[in-house]
Amino acid sequence: MGGTGFAEGFAGSLLPGKRPALIVIDMMRAYFVEGSPFCLPSTGSVESAGRVLDAARKAQVPVFHTRVMFGPDAVDGGVFVRKVPALRMLIGETGLGQLMPQVAPKGHEVVIVKQYASAFFGTTLQPTLTSMGVDTLFIAGVSTSGCVRATAVDAVQYGFAPFVIRDAVGDRGSEPHEANLYDLQAKYAEVVGEAFALAYFSEVCERE
Repeated sequence: MGGTGFAEGFAGSLLPGKRPALIVIDMMRAYFVEGSPFCLPSTGSVESAGRVLDAARKAQVPVFHTRVMFGPDAVDGGVFVRKVPALRMLIGETGLGQLMPQVAPKGHEVVIVKQYASAFFGTTLQPTLTSMGVDTLFIAGVSTSGCVRATAVDAVQYGFAPFVIRDAVGDRGSEPHEANLYDLQAKYAEVVGEAFALAYFSEVCERE
């Protein structure tokens, strides 16, 4: 955890609490199907997220998923859809909006349908986490510069310690990916590797 190369007064360290949850953000086919305007250059993030998800399930850590879906004519997408017209591909139930099999929800895992970047905005995520006593939010998903960043920023603002899993998040280019991980570590979150998340969930499992 922590980082180097930051200006003085930045990059203090956060420690994970005793009541974690995992959120897997928008790992839909739209980000992994060739020809989609959202397609990432690699499937590495979803493969990593799948391993983290398995560890969280074994530790009985609460798991949340998100996906994006808009209503008729994407009226509920407002100005966001005007800015990113490609989002119109997620109107209604579409193949591109389906979650990848590596991270498909199971059992009672909550799937949050959202229309904007943050998993907190306009959803029940915050009161649900609070009611469960969650103090730490591990974050996987896409994209690093968009929905992952927005969710991490909102998490810290709502009082949850955000842990962004570097290997389990991805973006359409390495520059926005790395720049946003750097900035998240400096100001809003802990950026950790997959191995850290797996070890932490293993410790949770041993405590139970």
